[in-house]
Amino acid sequence: MDIPGLPARRAALNLIDAVLRRGETLDQAAGAALSRVRGDADRALTRAIAGEVLRWKADLDELIDSATRQRLPDDAKPRAVLELMLAQVLRLETPPHAVIATGLPLLTGGPRRLAHGVFSTLVKREVSLPDVPTLPDAVLARWGERAGEIAQGLAEPPPLDLALREPDKTQEWAERLGGTTLMPGHLRLPRGAAIETLAGFREGAWWVQDLAASLPARLLGQGEGRRVLDLCAAPGGKTLQLAAAGWDVTALDISKRRLERLKDNLERTQLSAHVVQSDAFKWEPEAPFDAILLDAPCTATGTSRRHPDVLHRIGPRQIAEMTELQSGLLARAAEWLKPGGKLVYAVCSLEAEEGEAQAAQVALTPEPILQDELPAGLSPMPEGWLRTDPAMLAEAGGLDGFFVARWRKS
Repeated sequence: MDIPGLPARRAALNLIDAVLRRGETLDQAAGAALSRVRGDADRALTRAIAGEVLRWKADLDELIDSATRQRLPDDAKPRAVLELMLAQVLRLETPPHAVIATGLPLLTGGPRRLAHGVFSTLVKREVSLPDVPTLPDAVLARWGERAGEIAQGLAEPPPLDLALREPDKTQEWAERLGGTTLMPGHLRLPRGAAIETLAGFREGAWWVQDLAASLPARLLGQGEGRRVLDLCAAPGGKTLQLAAAGWDVTALDISKRRLERLKDNLERTQLSAHVVQSDAFKWEPEAPFDAILLDAPCTATGTSRRHPDVLHRIGPRQIAEMTELQSGLLARAAEWLKPGGKLVYAVCSLEAEEGEAQAAQVALTPEPILQDELPAGLSPMPEGWLRTDPAMLAEAGGLDGFFVARWRKS
């Protein structure tokens, strides 16, 4: 007999395994894992369970270890099932009887009895998770003294941020959608909103974009018909920003699939850009640009609020691969600028190798980011660069981790 909710839990287990054992992203693993899960609600539940396990894994494991005589191996299936069960009770407020009914069938024989006993013991103890998730040891070592503060911003998934096509209508849209705003052109709503049902979606009045992700394009100002290259453009939020600001945009990306999404958003918002699918290391522009925005491929550790899988997948090898790619793209971008042209470099990474270390090697003339270009509560670094992390603006809902720098070509 089919047990309601069991496919969602089995899929969540498969998602977690894909991240921890194969190093896949949650998005990469979702296609196969969700193939047998029916209904949007159960699919959302699957992602929520997997996300909370990955967000709180170290703390869930500590609870499990406190209730076992002999420590379960890290790769033992009962440990994974117990993580999944505890995350539902402690984070998603699922009743214990429902957790047992949909969790224990994932195991057979002795492991089922073991999991039932450990789970029941912890529920009777009325255990809880700490206010702030404990980061994996490797992440703590990389982020150093910043780690504790950053972790405070990872306790909850983020709110929903929108970028407005017409920033002068910010207050109008804030009232219409019941949101708050942290700067012109930005709107923040509680998470969980059904995006396609919100006013303004069909007419393209806005698109989804984290506040931190919107800052790099803002630093190029108004286009007034000048030519800008959005390098590594897909899925397109920054292309839309630049087009809305009056730039003549060339949007370059290697991914055909991701560019299709960009084209869909251009059509929805009634904005225009020259969309080019090509490898940036092989492509050559017909003429240099007035400005270039390089939102470079990166480890994306700055998105750990919404993608907690990065806390477990990213290590020295991935960081080294990304830094090599970023250095090459920065060199290409510098070649394609007009004299007097501006280059903005950005990564949604919390790794210094991808941010500060890259910026220190650029041979263009620095153009420091100014305080009045940023939302209240954010400040440039002494070098004139910008570093954000998930703990910043916490009282307003936080923001993703980004590094941003700007230069001018002499």
